[in-house]
Amino acid sequence: MNFKIEGLSKSFNKKNVLKDITFTFESGKIYGLLGRNGAGKTTLFNCLNKDMKFDSGKVSIEENFKERDLVAEDIGYVLSTPTVPEFLTGREFLKFFFDIHKKNLKEDKSIDEYFDFMSIDVRDRDKLLKDYSHGMKNKMQMLINIIAEPNILLLDEPLTSLDVVVAEEMKELLKGIKKDRIIIFSTHIMDLALDLCDEIVLLHNGELEIVDKENMGSVEFKEKIIAALKED
Repeated sequence: MNFKIEGLSKSFNKKNVLKDITFTFESGKIYGLLGRNGAGKTTLFNCLNKDMKFDSGKVSIEENFKERDLVAEDIGYVLSTPTVPEFLTGREFLKFFFDIHKKNLKEDKSIDEYFDFMSIDVRDRDKLLKDYSHGMKNKMQMLINIIAEPNILLLDEPLTSLDVVVAEEMKELLKGIKKDRIIIFSTHIMDLALDLCDEIVLLHNGELEIVDKENMGSVEFKEKIIAALKED
């Protein structure tokens, strides 16, 4: 499976944020979308998720050499600031999600099995989501996207504000679920991208560029990216 972006452009008040982007993402990989703050990473995600109308271009899925339009079920989107219904408990939230998506769910696991999978303590499962920590809310947001099993998972800096333990758990989780799907991980932290991702894609001056990983981790490699991120 390939996720294809062709000629995608988006402007705000005559400022070109995304400029005629053409790129193909392949399944089974975690892509690090690297760019400075304000480079347009969230704008790109909002366009791909169709939360924002882009000015021109198209996005599509290619499977078995056949191309089709992207549909809502193809995309999962995890925001940097988790958005969950805080008036529900964790268990109620998952049950509600199960009830409205039951026709499309591929696995028949119990709610507690999913809680176990995400390492959410038994004592926290029946707490109101408003009493969850930022990291736990992030886990719940990630969990519903894992349950839905979208072809493409967009992650908008979900690890930036998490403590070390939760961040490591999330990184291992992502590595374990990347098979048969495309994960695009947005970050402005280079070392995180190098540690987690199979491919590094630089969003710079409104364009996407794959970064050669042959010398990944070398001083020269890092200096090249840093130089690009510092340019206006």
